[in-house]
Amino acid sequence: MHRFAKPSVFLKITAPILPWLVGATVILIASGLYFSLIASPVDYQQGATVRIMYLHVPAAWMGLFCYVGMALCGAMSLIWKHPLADICARATAPIGATFTALCLITGSLWGEPMWGTWWVWDARLTSMLILLFLYLGYIALVNAFDDPERGSKAGSALALVGAINVPIVKFSVDWWNTLHQPASIVRVDGPAVDPSMQLPLALMIFGFTGYYFVVLILRVRLELNERRIRALHLSGMFDDNGENSTAETKPYDPSHNAEASQ
Repeated sequence: MHRFAKPSVFLKITAPILPWLVGATVILIASGLYFSLIASPVDYQQGATVRIMYLHVPAAWMGLFCYVGMALCGAMSLIWKHPLADICARATAPIGATFTALCLITGSLWGEPMWGTWWVWDARLTSMLILLFLYLGYIALVNAFDDPERGSKAGSALALVGAINVPIVKFSVDWWNTLHQPASIVRVDGPAVDPSMQLPLALMIFGFTGYYFVVLILRVRLELNERRIRALHLSGMFDDNGENSTAETKPYDPSHNAEASQ
């Protein structure tokens, strides 16, 4: 895996993949929105409000998925000192925080007409809110040090410690008596969701997953370019205006004008 952690290899592999990944993501999300908002039936109890599920559930899935990925990248950064792993962890944190915030917002919009309240401090909602705080804490911690390496180590440690919250989020509805409904998709006896609702859910989950990888690749490429520019500045090859400072420039000699005028 060491050779795949090289930035040059990463750029070489992702360059031809990115256009196809963008196209697949657009198709998946567009199809998912069509089936979610138009083709799928309304729920016999919740009515059209159930359509919030097609954003809420994929966002919750991605919030957990991104954190697991961030924690794994943090572990690889601590153990094997892979710079690309640290960059991937840093790039994942804002994406995961956005998905987690979307999950909490859509959950509140869905909970108010169903439960009669925007928020309850039950196990699932509270653990999901803690997950958002872990994302924000990681982002703040890695940027709190003047030395990027120290920030990476502190952030990776926080990501690994906070990973204990992931199974708590997943199994909280099984371990405690909460207002939140139990698992409906990943179950031992099969999904409890109607088959007509499984297709748009699957399309949105895969679409959100594709979106994550698209944004991750773009953010990693941006960070690699920024680090390369900083390295060139430190080496003195470029000045603050981005111009090549090593280029030879001839000093101005006023005698040339005098000779030309004669």
